[in-house]
Amino acid sequence: MNEVLRAQRGGAKALLLTVLGEFVLPAGGSVWTSSLVAAADAVGIAEKNARQAVARIGDRGLIESSRHGRTVRWSLTAEGRRLLESGTARIYGFGNGAVHWHSEWLVAHCPVSESQRTLRNQLRTQLGFLGFGELSPSLLVSPHVERESQLRDVLREMDLLSDSTIMRSTTGTPDESSALVKRAWSLDQLADFYVDFSRSHEAQEPANARAKFRAVVELVHDWRRFPFIDPELPTELLPDQWAGALAAKVFHARHMAWSDGAQRWFADQEALVTPR
Repeated sequence: MNEVLRAQRGGAKALLLTVLGEFVLPAGGSVWTSSLVAAADAVGIAEKNARQAVARIGDRGLIESSRHGRTVRWSLTAEGRRLLESGTARIYGFGNGAVHWHSEWLVAHCPVSESQRTLRNQLRTQLGFLGFGELSPSLLVSPHVERESQLRDVLREMDLLSDSTIMRSTTGTPDESSALVKRAWSLDQLADFYVDFSRSHEAQEPANARAKFRAVVELVHDWRRFPFIDPELPTELLPDQWAGALAAKVFHARHMAWSDGAQRWFADQEALVTPR
């Protein structure tokens, strides 16, 4: 896995959020502490770190605990359920089919002073998630004109809407569109990330249910990063044999192959607990 993506994986908390979304949410939304500790152990997280991560997720208001004798069961809160449901929809809908385009660009000029570097970075992150690329620090562009209302919402929440200019525009030729893409996005680097993802997961052959559980957690956890760094450019703006398309096939094929065994293993951990 590329070093940038490995760094983005995060620690125990991020991995356990993946477990909550992939295994706890579809099973009703509640789980024993011991099941989360066993899940953490399966992906290489020590028990102490796992328990600390569970507590931090609870502190965020995403799960809440209830005691059953000497055992503790965690349940997703309304906020936690919303977060995981939206994340699940994004993960499994992302990269699933061609993106069509009508040759129109959504352009946003959002002047933020150099002294407000933190605000500028927040803006770049928020608009990057919506598929915008930077032509300059204050000029951003996206092929997703249907996201104009979301763009306005972000700018309004950041108190930048009144000072920004939003337009729709076209380029004169396909070559000019290609040149614009090269200026706004680093597709070569993104392609490298996708190639690393495919190589990391395509060759895996988990031998048993526990290994399949680990493989699914790592697969989903690595894939969930791409919606944040891939602008989902229309097919005609991408290179031929785009690495992202192959990576999407790897993701869905491996998930289908391993998921049943992984789900059974996690259900077995839940069944081991007898509240007393």
